[in-house]
Amino acid sequence: MPLIRLPDGSERRFDAPLSIQAIAEDIGPGLAKAALAGRVNGREVDLGFVVSDDAAIAIITRRDEDALELLRHDAAHVMAQAVQELYPGTQVTIGPAIENGFYYDFAREQPFTPEDLTAIEARMKEIVKRDLPIEREVLDREEAKRVFGELGETYKVEIINDIIPEGEEVSIYRQGDWFDVCRGPHLPSTGKLGDGFKLTKVAGAYWRGDSRNPMLQRIYGTAWRDKKELKGYLHRLEEAEKRDHRKLGRQLDLFHFQDEAPGMAFWHHKGRTVYRLVEQYMREKLDEYGYEEVETPQVLDRSLWERSGHWEKFADDMFTTQLDERDYAIKPMNCPGHIQLYNQGLRSYRDLPLKLAEFGVVHRSEPSGTLHGLMRARRFTQDDAHVFCTEDQLQAEVATLIDMVFETYRDFGFEQIDLALSLRPEKRVGSDELWDKGEAALDQSLRDKGLEFRVQPGEGAFYGPKIEFTLRDSIGRTWQCGTIQVDFSMPGRLDAHYIAEDNSKQTPVMIHRAILGSMERFIGILIEHYAGALPVWLAPVQAVIMNITDRQAETVTQTTKVLHDKGFRVISDLRNEKIGFKIREHTLQKIPYLLVVGDREVENASFAVRDRNGQDLGSLSVESFAEQLVGDVRERR
Repeated sequence: MPLIRLPDGSERRFDAPLSIQAIAEDIGPGLAKAALAGRVNGREVDLGFVVSDDAAIAIITRRDEDALELLRHDAAHVMAQAVQELYPGTQVTIGPAIENGFYYDFAREQPFTPEDLTAIEARMKEIVKRDLPIEREVLDREEAKRVFGELGETYKVEIINDIIPEGEEVSIYRQGDWFDVCRGPHLPSTGKLGDGFKLTKVAGAYWRGDSRNPMLQRIYGTAWRDKKELKGYLHRLEEAEKRDHRKLGRQLDLFHFQDEAPGMAFWHHKGRTVYRLVEQYMREKLDEYGYEEVETPQVLDRSLWERSGHWEKFADDMFTTQLDERDYAIKPMNCPGHIQLYNQGLRSYRDLPLKLAEFGVVHRSEPSGTLHGLMRARRFTQDDAHVFCTEDQLQAEVATLIDMVFETYRDFGFEQIDLALSLRPEKRVGSDELWDKGEAALDQSLRDKGLEFRVQPGEGAFYGPKIEFTLRDSIGRTWQCGTIQVDFSMPGRLDAHYIAEDNSKQTPVMIHRAILGSMERFIGILIEHYAGALPVWLAPVQAVIMNITDRQAETVTQTTKVLHDKGFRVISDLRNEKIGFKIREHTLQKIPYLLVVGDREVENASFAVRDRNGQDLGSLSVESFAEQLVGDVRERR
């Protein structure tokens, strides 16, 4: 006699156990037709799952966010079936749903070609049209090994051996004659997958990610609720390709990478100009909010990293060296160094809050396969800061930091900001009591400001909970940048203390905060957000002045100097080229303003001004144009 509680708060009692599908049918024929799977007490299950006890039930349809993972997982299975139908003898290994899509790893001697992908995708559509029922079966572990062994699926046998404990049953999902080991859940039939999928590429992948194992072929695909969503995603991919900061970095002469320094950028003059402008903005923010800028050593003794807890957690990610029989690490973060600064001299409660900030260059031994231009580098600079305060000051300091983060992102042109509260991970330092205090402080700060946020259990740093700030760029992608982390543990581990008002010795609370995160990565995000057309206040060159003939050369030179002396980043182009060629070239360089000087402009002491989008802004004097630039910079247009 199960009592079923539905998401709208209503309840239904049934005389006997029944399946999720039957519950959907009882609610209504429309829901039964749209049902893809169910959720029982928070756990996703197939429509065939039988509910025998009281439970909270939700029916998953295509409209639900959870449906995407189901669709992508089923797309992987349909792809694997298509591959084995077209290329007998190919072994399947693993095929999960991933962000925006899915993949499957195949063992096959002959490489897959682009033509093969076209054929596989066509066969997938055929399998969808067959509308094969997807049914779960359970096999004895030894029986499952025998079945897959007879099929020549040696990788599947290895998976069963290594993952399924002895005595446990093996879950199998079958669609037509094809089947695979899988825990599920899955759609009720292949027809429910629809047509919102596409195969995208083939890549190599070592079995189980170990270079000592055989190389497999990984086919990637993307899957969405329908063709409209698929089309939108493919458009975003095209836009992302156009905006790739690595390509624009070369095109706009900002930076480059080379094999002699993997994961470490070579900044060109224009790129370094952008870097300095971002840094200058952040320095102004530091002054506004009362920070002291400091600098700490690049290399620190291993013992300090052990005491802080970083060695145990991050030793494999550090670049290490040995000198005079002592072990050192190139710093991967700045926190322990800032505590050493705090510890210089006796601190009183009157000194708090103490705010230390550093543009700290750090190095991390990232795997070569994960490097991605400025977005994932081995050498980068953190806009790092630490606030040392009392427990009584904690709430106010977190609130101030939240304001500072939002102001900064909006000045750089990011309006959509998502927040998450990340709670204690399984492996952590510090007592539960301290974690309770830290989590409560962050939670209350967000609620006091009326901000919406999601909770992420287990995602906190090893030393404390944190608020994560995620930006949405102009094409809808998300970038996690800023963090505010409360740390009750590390100051105590590194002997930081202050004298309280009652003359007792107390340990300060340490708030770790980064707004941009990595300076390099944030600049990469800016480049892609603006497709290289940085706003005037951030543009490495704000205007170019061009002559039509040699008769205007002296005027161009003099005017360039006048604007440069006023503090603007202006260049001249006196080349013996047609003016149309010059305009096209500087437009491709995404310079905000293009100023043309001909005989008429010399006579009128003006420029013909256009912007990089081709809009004619008319004729302006030097003074008027300077006012325009001042306004652009002041308003951060």
